[in-house]
Amino acid sequence: MDIWDKKKRSAVMAKIKGRDTKPEWIVRRYLFSRGYRYRKNVKGLPGTPDIVLRKYGIVIFIHGCFWHGHEIDGHIPRSNSEFWRKKIERNKLRDARDKEALKKLGWQVMIVWECQLKPNVREKTLLEIEYHINHSFLQRFKPKGHSIYEHSETEETSDMVAENEIGYKKI
Repeated sequence: MDIWDKKKRSAVMAKIKGRDTKPEWIVRRYLFSRGYRYRKNVKGLPGTPDIVLRKYGIVIFIHGCFWHGHEIDGHIPRSNSEFWRKKIERNKLRDARDKEALKKLGWQVMIVWECQLKPNVREKTLLEIEYHINHSFLQRFKPKGHSIYEHSETEETSDMVAENEIGYKKI
């Protein structure tokens, strides 16, 4: 049984925001302070990603553990549980569909869960986000084939760095 009547419950649920939430604010503030520029809530992309880093080809979704059915700490309420189970399953299916559509468009998709931004693990999560952004950026522009520093096996190499070997004469 719910502790509030239907009118009060409706008012409480209506106050839950879908964008500009505290977890989104934490990630955006960190990225901006580190020099990353982004767009937020881009409607032209599938799923309307929370953060779009166009230069890096990355979109970031910040998911609430309850609303998106996080396996680790998401839960189904005991009251009206069948409704909530169906609702969260639909959300998970929609998230998977949007993620696949973004990948087909060439975007890399990052999912950050609300629980990963709790104070005791926040710094680690933010550093991992930044590492992934930089790593994927470097991978995008990595030369195809072999590295410029690798030598082919048929190419003769010497220990000389700058000049050809010079023969010395005895005087």
